[in-house]
Amino acid sequence: MKKFIRPFFMLAAGAMIVSCSDDDNMDRNPVMPSGTAHLYATSHDGSVTRYDINNGETTSYETSSDDAEGIYYDGGDDSFTIVSRSSTSLESYAGIGGLQTGIDLDIDLDLSSSSDLESPRDVAVNGNIYVVADNADVDGDDTTPDGRFFVYTKTSSGFELRNIVTVDFKVWGIEFVGNDLYAVVDTTNMLAVFTNFSSNYMTDMEASASKTVEVEGIVRTHGLDYDGGTMVMTDIGDAGSDADGAFHVITNFDSKFNATMDGGMISVSDQMRVEGGNTNLGNPVNVVYDANYDAVFIAELANGGGRVLAFSEASTSSGNRSPQINNSLSGASAVYFYTE
Repeated sequence: MKKFIRPFFMLAAGAMIVSCSDDDNMDRNPVMPSGTAHLYATSHDGSVTRYDINNGETTSYETSSDDAEGIYYDGGDDSFTIVSRSSTSLESYAGIGGLQTGIDLDIDLDLSSSSDLESPRDVAVNGNIYVVADNADVDGDDTTPDGRFFVYTKTSSGFELRNIVTVDFKVWGIEFVGNDLYAVVDTTNMLAVFTNFSSNYMTDMEASASKTVEVEGIVRTHGLDYDGGTMVMTDIGDAGSDADGAFHVITNFDSKFNATMDGGMISVSDQMRVEGGNTNLGNPVNVVYDANYDAVFIAELANGGGRVLAFSEASTSSGNRSPQINNSLSGASAVYFYTE
């Protein structure tokens, strides 16, 4: 596996990074490197790879899963939880910080859910609530868009299925912003929100989004992530192409989203788009954004058979950019960035 040539923060912090609103281009804050900066990446072979951004070290964890997509690291109990497509369940692995680093490790499963899922994709976490997006064709009719959110409660003994929310569109990436759950509308350029999701959707039900908007310029969105007032969404373009992917950065997202009516559009002038041959973006299926580093990390599935990519100065630079990190990872499916 190709490893980092040098710590990423050196690339991102070599200059003053812009952290500002559209209306104030004079506020500039330097990147403040974190003592812990770990990028976790899942693969469709079930493994998890951890990249230490500070020292360039790579550690690979062989899990019980044969196919993983969606990951979350919990600093409270030093565990990562993956969405296993092979066991159709949530799987959690604890005590990661106490393990040897820089090598390949076989690790044991600590907690899991029952095998409730069918075609899981992403996981979003709010406290002890874990929501999994599942895009199985529920009614067996490919012409009818549908998706489900499986809502779990994490306990000391495992993940208990609380309820299932069925929605009228295909799902993929999901993200909590406060108590609101944002979800991409797969096969489209749309973004939906379910307000106060954990408390308003407590039982098995069919539900429509509180609000749905289009994001101009996107062909087919998959991944999304929010931090520090900025939303990042990926565009896989043609799913059969390994070279037409992109990602969109929407700064001041809250005000722009709130100003857009239900069914309206966030215009391309209110975004930045990164695309082109230099990016190595084909099917960027998952993304994480960190406002402190002002960096976008991407799980790229198609280009080169799978890559983990990172772009610094994410909120200020668009166009045909080269990534600062470009690691080969076969079957890359999801990423999560943890700092402290």
